[in-house]
Amino acid sequence: MTFLTFLVTSYSLLAVPGPTNTLLATSGAGVGISRSLHLLAAELCGYLMAIALLRLVLGPVMLDVPIVAVILRAIVTIYILCLAVTLWRHRSRQFGDGPAVTFSHVLLTTLLNPKAIVFAFLLLPLQLAPLELLPWLTVISLQIVTAGAAWLVFGAMLGRGVNRLTHPDLVNRLGAFALVAIAGLIWLPLLATF
Repeated sequence: MTFLTFLVTSYSLLAVPGPTNTLLATSGAGVGISRSLHLLAAELCGYLMAIALLRLVLGPVMLDVPIVAVILRAIVTIYILCLAVTLWRHRSRQFGDGPAVTFSHVLLTTLLNPKAIVFAFLLLPLQLAPLELLPWLTVISLQIVTAGAAWLVFGAMLGRGVNRLTHPDLVNRLGAFALVAIAGLIWLPLLATF
């Protein structure tokens, strides 16, 4: 894979809706961009930690013991569904009342995000040693922050529209619904093999 192909593919992957992007948009809608900026650090840390763990630890284990991948998929699904319930139950009189999405929510969700598997094993060259990956990881880091910021802005614009409609809980409900749909999509490839 050329570096240009890597750039386009990785940014496209980050732009696609997923559990982390749903949380970022929900926070942008709920408390605004400036009060959500710290979540970008959580997203960045989550992706980088996930890539490191996958490449160094879980990758070799999943190759030797395939059931580990199924167990990991189940854990990710359960966590995403719990987040959906949390978002669904969060009530706010107005969006500025307080965050439904926390730093730890975004960090753990990103750590468990299936996109990290694509980065770790498909987009980043497998033959490179950890130090040789630094330029690639730097580019991914910049892309993570810019794509995440775009989702915050999108959420903030959505929140303004919903606030005008006087339905402040709608954004949390839409975020919860999106997370449930994403949890279902995680299992779709496995169900297609039956």
